[in-house]
Amino acid sequence: MELKNKVIVILGATRFDWKFESTSYHTAKFLAENNEVYYVDFPYTLKDYFKKNQQSDIALRLPHFRKGAKGILDSGFPNLKILILPLLLSINFLPEGRIYRWLLLWNERRISARINRVMAERGINEFVFINSFNFHYPGVSTMLSKAILKIYHCVDPIITGYDERHGFVSEDLLISNSDLVICTSKALYRDKIKKKKQTFFIPNAADLTVSSRALEPDLLIHPAVSDIPKPVIGYLGAIERRIDFDLLVKVAAINPDKSFVLVGPTAWEFVPLRFKEMHNVYFRDSVRYDEMPAVVKGFDIAMVPFKKDEVSATIFPLKLFEYLGTGKPVVSTDFNMDLLEFTFDSVSYCRQADEFSAAISFYLNNDNEEAKAYRLSIAADNTWSRRMSELSSLIAGFYQEKTGKN
Repeated sequence: MELKNKVIVILGATRFDWKFESTSYHTAKFLAENNEVYYVDFPYTLKDYFKKNQQSDIALRLPHFRKGAKGILDSGFPNLKILILPLLLSINFLPEGRIYRWLLLWNERRISARINRVMAERGINEFVFINSFNFHYPGVSTMLSKAILKIYHCVDPIITGYDERHGFVSEDLLISNSDLVICTSKALYRDKIKKKKQTFFIPNAADLTVSSRALEPDLLIHPAVSDIPKPVIGYLGAIERRIDFDLLVKVAAINPDKSFVLVGPTAWEFVPLRFKEMHNVYFRDSVRYDEMPAVVKGFDIAMVPFKKDEVSATIFPLKLFEYLGTGKPVVSTDFNMDLLEFTFDSVSYCRQADEFSAAISFYLNNDNEEAKAYRLSIAADNTWSRRMSELSSLIAGFYQEKTGKN
């Protein structure tokens, strides 16, 4: 039994036109196949409004910031509408306490007022509300009079300084305000179930319709990596605190005849100088999600070089199955061994630099079509379609239990 012919409102963790693919927007697109979905765009604050580097994004939304604006944009997908929120106050800089929570309440009232008005204008008398990791606004669900079922979709740990300032308090409030919690990693599940009995685990997955394009003979390797000397060991994603740079320094030193490329937005404060200066290490700017197959096609081996710590143990990375969906060999650190349940022996999980290096050498010398086919089969078992079907069925069961209706 899947959720069908319902209205769903999703308060997203990302903006709908973000150049990277996100769990929040993937969820919205899938649920819109059988339901009427409103994706509430991640809100802009007054501070965002005056940032010069955001003016092109602001222009699209500008007419919808005004009082009384409809706030609705067409997503380009059937049954999926984008709901733009009014501008909010910039308050995250404030310390946790009464003043912050009072101003947050003002922001939450603006968010809920727009959602409630759109629902009323469209004659919608009940809907399912999903907060998809936007824990910054934990009280919104309590202000939605027509929300029949309230869900928190927890897709990541809280790790950045910006999020940590108020995130732990807000997330606990959000969990308390929700009917059920859905987590994308077992570590997150083990943490949240202590706070909410109705907590479930549904992991992330890959969109094979995108990643499988890397298998097309006519697809050209992306210019960002096409000129890098072979063999290329590549990483695609955010380059920040979770990367184990100490390990990569050792691996790159052991393999001076191999190129190590990291493609994505880079937080340079986390990258050691000795790594940046290595002759066989390359950094490339971030690319759009639809360019991912052309980038990974230029890799001989894909890697997930995350630190092994309490934070990484909660991560169920999208890129793991995206890599497998391109057919490429994957070498990873052993940051989260819960992943073995889903990848089996299709991925090499390594404890230290010499193991990581040995796995690279093994794949370069021994990879074959049979191993490639096996990796593709693992990816096929971990698709967004399958995961979202599980999520849809779970929500449908709770909806029926709460309302007595199918």
